[in-house]
Amino acid sequence: MPCERVIGSIRRECLDYLIPLNEGHLKRIFREYITYYNRGRPHSALGPGFPEPIQATIPASGHRHRLPWGHRVAERPVLGGLHHEYRLEKEIA
Repeated sequence: MPCERVIGSIRRECLDYLIPLNEGHLKRIFREYITYYNRGRPHSALGPGFPEPIQATIPASGHRHRLPWGHRVAERPVLGGLHHEYRLEKEIA
């Protein structure tokens, strides 16, 4: 059953939107998707959060809907923009 879920996720979230051109391209797609799947994608079976958190602490702000002073949200496209990863980072002055 878990294998069927992973294969279904790969199909639904990756291969339904990308056409691999050859075996090497397919391997590159899988490598990037596997990293995204294991690090940046929330897993409901593991409870709230991510399996491999990228940043350990988030500075406190005065309001829960405002970013901490001196920080911004940075995004990184995954699989050519099919998915995106977001993180909080310090602004460079």
